[in-house]
Amino acid sequence: MSRLAALERAAGLPEGATAEIAFAPETDLPLMLGRIGKEEWVAAISSGLAEHRRLDPARGRALGFALAESGFWADQEVVELLGRARARVPVSIVTNATPWLDDDLARLGLTGLVDDVVGSAAFGLAKPDRRIYELAAERVGAAVSRCLFVDDRQENVDAAVALGMTGVLYRRPDDLREALAPLLA
Repeated sequence: MSRLAALERAAGLPEGATAEIAFAPETDLPLMLGRIGKEEWVAAISSGLAEHRRLDPARGRALGFALAESGFWADQEVVELLGRARARVPVSIVTNATPWLDDDLARLGLTGLVDDVVGSAAFGLAKPDRRIYELAAERVGAAVSRCLFVDDRQENVDAAVALGMTGVLYRRPDDLREALAPLLA
């Protein structure tokens, strides 16, 4: 059991309650746009837990920090596919991410995996805003019509497709493998 899940259980909350508050647009969009930092995000999580779950603010703060500092991992199959693709074309990460994205990528050992990173907090743009896709294409020197955009949210894929990119909804590594097959053949 993760530290966050244990803290939620101890607080009498269902697992995922903290994430539900933390990733609600009103809580996470200011973070994703770089308008607030970790401390302010944790305070917003604590406030949301107090309001919606009647949780003591100190306990909400502990839950917020547990979420903010929770570990994550990179799927090695996806990393391998991106490495193979990068040998043939520029690869960019376009992500709605925190202001500490660079630290997260370094912790995962992914800093050399791609040619460019367009993080929402660094540029003040978040998917599905068309400008973030245009910026990413421009930064790698590619016409949007020559870009493949892969994301796990349909609304983000739809926005890329509306701009002229090829879009793939990601559910598992095979989705990426199929999309890259013509390039990697």
